Amino acid sequence: MRHVQGRARRAGAALAAVLTWAGLLAGCTSGSTGGIDLGGLGKPPAPEDVIRVLPDDNSKGVRQDTRFLVRVPSGRLESVEVVKAQDAQETPVSGHISDDGLRWEPDEERLALAAEYTVDVVALDGHGRRSARHTTFTTYVPDERFIGYVSPENRSTVGTGMIVSLEFNREIENRTAVERAVHVTSEPPVEIRPHWFGKGRLDFRPERYWKPGTQVTVGLRLRDVEAAPGVYGLQYKTFSFTVGRSQVSLVDAAKHTMQVRREGELLATVPITAGAPRTTTYNGKMVVSEMLEVTRMNSRTVGFGGEYDIPDVPHAMRLTDSGTFLHGNYWAPNAPGKVNVSHGCVGLRDVKGGGSGTPAGWFFDRSLIGDVVEVVHSNDKKVAPDNGLGGWNMGWKEWKAGSAVK
Repeated sequence: MRHVQGRARRAGAALAAVLTWAGLLAGCTSGSTGGIDLGGLGKPPAPEDVIRVLPDDNSKGVRQDTRFLVRVPSGRLESVEVVKAQDAQETPVSGHISDDGLRWEPDEERLALAAEYTVDVVALDGHGRRSARHTTFTTYVPDERFIGYVSPENRSTVGTGMIVSLEFNREIENRTAVERAVHVTSEPPVEIRPHWFGKGRLDFRPERYWKPGTQVTVGLRLRDVEAAPGVYGLQYKTFSFTVGRSQVSLVDAAKHTMQVRREGELLATVPITAGAPRTTTYNGKMVVSEMLEVTRMNSRTVGFGGEYDIPDVPHAMRLTDSGTFLHGNYWAPNAPGKVNVSHGCVGLRDVKGGGSGTPAGWFFDRSLIGDVVEVVHSNDKKVAPDNGLGGWNMGWKEWKAGSAVK
């Protein structure tokens, strides 16, 4: 009896198996699994298990050198779209998917600071099932920033002696990184090299004066460059300027004259007065860096006592940061061409208020920022290369040695 019951149980089990497979086949035919595991697929995995994103979703204060990576353990990535929101602007982030389809990495090695990144990914897992994931993270916001003030001004037309000069508002400890982030190019091309003056100033120039008509472009890629511990750049800008005609003026302090040459040809010889015996004018090449129709000159602002305070100096053109100007002189009208009476400036005859028909007015109207004024035969030293745009007083080899990039 037990034998008969055992066979009955086995028959019932076989029948149940047949019915089960029939149900599976029927279920497959109807397009529904009815919750039954087919081939071990089961319930689709969560998107975060299929698609892994670093940094983690909702991360805050992510550092610049943190690795940014999207990957799948198996299957392949179909699409990865990343958008960077910074300074109220959204920018797509370029990147590339590996040949095996398992990972995506950005083209830029470092993350931007003070930015929000949005990541949208579509991928297939190892069983061909599609998943999508959306994540965000924000990067570190620096407490301290630095910027560079550029001369000449954007879109200006300058003389052939112009030197590109950047003055930074913070001391630059990592000069190599900052120098590499500044790009100065020209059309037609010419070799342009940088030179550091201390930790706060970076100048660029070619070996010789620019050729007239040259177009110069200055690219500041300082954004997020670390100049000192915890101090990061803020600018990502492009400036440009045009080199105008050539004008070089030679001041002979002993002869009390200035020869003005345009494109190498003598335009005029103008009588001047230079520095008096006790307050001589620097020798050397100086570049016009500022032009003022009228300005006040006070001796106390340049290291003298109370020798003078003239509220309306006409046709003033700055030659050095220390206070050397070439300007109109109406208070000593008989000095130009005869005697040196200034406190270090170069004076041209003028009238109170400035006159266009005077030597000073004539020269002012024909000058540009970036023009060269060279002083010779003065009983003084040569102007320092960092006093104004005095870099032309340095030899090319020495100039190139001032680069931080070796």
